[in-house]
Amino acid sequence: MAQRPATIAHLLQAYLAADYRWEWEGQWYFLHLGQPAPGVEAAFPEATRFGLLSAWDPHSVKRSKRENQSADEALHFWLADSGLDYRPAFSSARDRTWREPSWLVAGLPVEAFDSLAERFGQLGTLWWSRGEPIRLRMHAACPDACGDERHVDWLK
Repeated sequence: MAQRPATIAHLLQAYLAADYRWEWEGQWYFLHLGQPAPGVEAAFPEATRFGLLSAWDPHSVKRSKRENQSADEALHFWLADSGLDYRPAFSSARDRTWREPSWLVAGLPVEAFDSLAERFGQLGTLWWSRGEPIRLRMHAACPDACGDERHVDWLK
């Protein structure tokens, strides 16, 4: 489903302003766009690349809880079957007007990660290599209204 450029520009701002967290040993930790993630990297010392993605609300279009849970189960099954390290995560608006269960995955090459994100219809994901800042990957073309955001990759 293609989004209008104005919608993509609006969603970009929401993604840039969102909170991102991942779980480790019962504690929740923040991920910050544009900053490295040494906690994640310490938890997975063998991994050289990391990403955060969801299966909820493809292209940021709301679906029923049941549809979202079914898609999340399919993504979770894929991760469990992959042999990769992964942890629960979530994305949310800072005021909690929306919250989306996600998964942090370690070790998946960027091409395979992007393919998985496309498979589950995700417009925005997080991705980074060890020691590098976290980047927002937008699975869309950059609208004219969007400036040159330092930590955003446009994939179309």
